[in-house]
Amino acid sequence: MASSGTSKLLKGSFFIIIGNLLFRVGGYIYRVLMTRLLGPEGYGLLGLTLPFQGIFQILAAGGLPPAIAKYVAQHRALKEDEMARQVVITALKVMIFLGLTFSLVMFFTAPWLANQFFHKPAAQYPLQAVALITPFSVIVGAFRGAFQGIYRMEYVVVTRAVEQVFMITLAVVFVMAGFYAAGAVMGTAMGFLASAISAILIFKRLMNSYFPPAPPEKRLTIREELGLVKVLLSFSIPVIITALSEMAIYDISVFVIGVFMATTSVGYYTAADPIARLPLVVSLSVATAVLPAASEAFALKDRRLLETYIVQSYRVVTLLVLPMCVGIAVFSEPLLELLFGSNFIFGAGALSILVVGMSFYTLFMISSSIAQGIGYPRLPMYVLVAGTVINLALNVALVPLIGIEGGALATTIAAFIIMIIILWKTSEITGVKPPGLSLLRIGFSSGVMGVFMLLLPQTIMGLLLAIILSPLVYGASLLLIGGVEKRDVRLVRKSASRMGPLSGAMNRVADLMDRWAR
Repeated sequence: MASSGTSKLLKGSFFIIIGNLLFRVGGYIYRVLMTRLLGPEGYGLLGLTLPFQGIFQILAAGGLPPAIAKYVAQHRALKEDEMARQVVITALKVMIFLGLTFSLVMFFTAPWLANQFFHKPAAQYPLQAVALITPFSVIVGAFRGAFQGIYRMEYVVVTRAVEQVFMITLAVVFVMAGFYAAGAVMGTAMGFLASAISAILIFKRLMNSYFPPAPPEKRLTIREELGLVKVLLSFSIPVIITALSEMAIYDISVFVIGVFMATTSVGYYTAADPIARLPLVVSLSVATAVLPAASEAFALKDRRLLETYIVQSYRVVTLLVLPMCVGIAVFSEPLLELLFGSNFIFGAGALSILVVGMSFYTLFMISSSIAQGIGYPRLPMYVLVAGTVINLALNVALVPLIGIEGGALATTIAAFIIMIIILWKTSEITGVKPPGLSLLRIGFSSGVMGVFMLLLPQTIMGLLLAIILSPLVYGASLLLIGGVEKRDVRLVRKSASRMGPLSGAMNRVADLMDRWAR
């Protein structure tokens, strides 16, 4: 039974990673194509719609997909398959109602947002096109929650792949057909429509096996179904607040820049933002792994094991993320030119500042997962809400003074503050302090690497040279100042055993590390 559960977990984790990769890669392909087709001004109009797409998808879904996954899994474990089906159906009713409601809200408020709030009449049609997304996105969200609840993550990947392929293809078609920024949003809507159709077809195949209909005597009354709605919403409301607050940390600057500056400035900032978030892919993977690990150690009251998990998660994410952030900050201009074209290099200053904020945010993510794992799920929510208020106030103060760099600086300061707060609270709760000296060594080595990068030409060719040579400089600096530990060597050897033809080279790296490791 235990091996079956482990196999199920590993299989599910594998498909989650694949799904996240599809989402990330597809998102970058979409953005690269749109910057090339729309230019800074058109991409700025699209950039104004992206936060609204996210906000209305979260509000329309009502935070219910995780609730569906939780209660479907729970009822199936109790052999209550009819109730598992009822959870999906009831949640889907609520989500469709919310989806249609918020779709209408978006459609009819778009003229006011475009003309009175942003003072950009050209943004009206792209904002109205956002209304096409929510009805389809909620259907996709409901069924993905159901697939997650029965551990069929491969179907989540299928629906995500369908979404990405149709979104990218049709966005390009609509933009080239002359629909401009609104065409890009329409492509996203069609991607969700195609994904919703695929999810419905898959769910129909699974219904008899996993979600059998309830016999008449077991069907819920209206009163009982409303009670189920209350249960689902009580679980989902903190999810909504956390998700909106997290989105606000990233996207408040786009709103404020849209109010105070030209559309092209929004385009420059929106191009810089996804590159700055690249390091978060690493921290998200570590955060996902540390949550159940910390939960297990805390439940066992094994303080030594808990300390190991916490210290190593901070170290691993800093080892990987900090040099990435330094590299992006130094080569911000060549990166923007390589990905989006020379028209977008004016976002380089904002990118160099914003990626520093993302390095702070990575440690916030790790601490959040630790707090959730040890039974404090609301702590990250409270800190994020406070960070959102701080970020908004700083943006309003700094954007009119120093432009898009002010937006990036505001987000970076807010990320630093929430990082300090959650590190302090997590340390207080667990009694485990962050490995300060170890993090300082990593910071010093990243600084040495950054100085080396500054000596290279700030061009695309210089960027390629940095990608090849900088890891050697970073690694050598870490070894010389004692930044490598014996447990790092063990981790490399363990990884080498799974790398096939590369295992010999990895073991030689481990041997070199072992000579210098503390």
